[in-house]
Amino acid sequence: MKPPLNNPRPVLLQRLGNTRFDVLVIGGGIVGSGIARDAAMRGLHTGLVDRHDFAFGTSSRSSRLLHGGLRYLEQGRIGLVREASLEKKVIQRIAPHLARPLGFVFPSYCGQGRPLWQLRIGVQLYDLLCGGRNFAPSRGLNPVETTASLPGLKSTGLAGSVRYFDALTNDARLVIDTLRSAAQHGATVANYVQFLNAFREGDGWRCLLENRLTGEGLTVRTRTLVNATGPWAQSLPHSSVKLRLSKGIHLVVDRSRLPVNEAAVLAEGKRILFVLPWGERVIIGTTDTDYTDAPENVSVLPADVNYVLHAVNQAFPAARLVEHDIISRWAGLRPLVAQADGSPSDVSRAHEIHAPAPGWWDITGGKLTTYRLMAEQAVDRVIRHLGRTTPHCRTASEPLLPESEHIFSGIEPPPFSREAVAHYAQHEWAVSLEDLMIRRSGWHYYHPDAATKSVQAATWMGEFAGWPQARQAVELAAYQQTVGLQPLQAAAG
Repeated sequence: MKPPLNNPRPVLLQRLGNTRFDVLVIGGGIVGSGIARDAAMRGLHTGLVDRHDFAFGTSSRSSRLLHGGLRYLEQGRIGLVREASLEKKVIQRIAPHLARPLGFVFPSYCGQGRPLWQLRIGVQLYDLLCGGRNFAPSRGLNPVETTASLPGLKSTGLAGSVRYFDALTNDARLVIDTLRSAAQHGATVANYVQFLNAFREGDGWRCLLENRLTGEGLTVRTRTLVNATGPWAQSLPHSSVKLRLSKGIHLVVDRSRLPVNEAAVLAEGKRILFVLPWGERVIIGTTDTDYTDAPENVSVLPADVNYVLHAVNQAFPAARLVEHDIISRWAGLRPLVAQADGSPSDVSRAHEIHAPAPGWWDITGGKLTTYRLMAEQAVDRVIRHLGRTTPHCRTASEPLLPESEHIFSGIEPPPFSREAVAHYAQHEWAVSLEDLMIRRSGWHYYHPDAATKSVQAATWMGEFAGWPQARQAVELAAYQQTVGLQPLQAAAG
């Protein structure tokens, strides 16, 4: 086992307090991690903090897609689709282990929904917006070809379908690998450190932070700040953000219950529901409903489950999915830029960058696929403010990580093993059992026996993170409470 990549937490916190940063990024989701990587690669003294774990919010609760957004063509948002279509290919280039091309089959039924001719024109335009170089060319499928790709699909009235290509990713892994790259380029990153406030001081800012694991305060000085906190962005002091939060939920079932060979695209009014093959599992989602509670309280409600199961059972009548079939579920929030009216599905996914105070930027909106471009634009503004001459952005061409470091990172969870736990504890800032089971490994979402596995995982974390038996029991209880599992006992030893 190679030596740990990340410094011990006390060293990271000491570095935060002792360094005058060029930029401090608040928020360790995909946008914040992208900004930290870009800034560090351009030679800026870069810090990043998050009040929760990295990728705790939206960035571990998405549909796990790199996509241009086919449905946005109907809304006339050609520029947004082109932007995302080009960026999905960039991510495949810099992180091929986290961008798996996948065919999406969009059925059309006679006299219902979007006619087949319209879908065919749409996917041809979709390919063109990738610069004519999508992962593979789109094409039309007849009814027999359609049901061969999507066994069990309702055949009554089926006119055919179109197949187009996007890519499946692992959202939380994309965040962690981006942060690993940022750290390798000199960024100081720390989870469970909360930003409290900031005050102008000379040509920069004096920031008050708190170590949420100990309650200790620390002061950090920086020339500039970027607020990249997603759903929490409007709650920060100095923020000018006005958000409209939209909730989306996903369910995971065994692939034997929905044995699709490619992704299915199911039209649900203005929304699109996906059925996504994920190894031995299938991910089903998503919903799009307004949300007004605290971001950390978002959850999957019975009405959400009923809606998704009903939609899937209508499309695949023989499946007869029920709640008992659900292996895992998650709910996340889209931090959309607030608009006056319209349904959540109508709100633009475009991003915005504003400077409410000198040396402070709020970055909001956008989507997982465009995170790298959002980061580039934010860092460009920081550099102009600093008056620096720095190298040009290289994040579109330089690999995220060397291929040798992909071993415990990928689309599906790695095998459940002691070696994987050692890696996450020593190389990827995993602090809690929840960090390990949900965001580092994905074992919680993938394995029906995740509750049993968490007991062994707590023992392994105890070995590599130095947890005594009492701490293992506390972590196990906290994880089980978070995910709604029945209490289990920690393993002895």
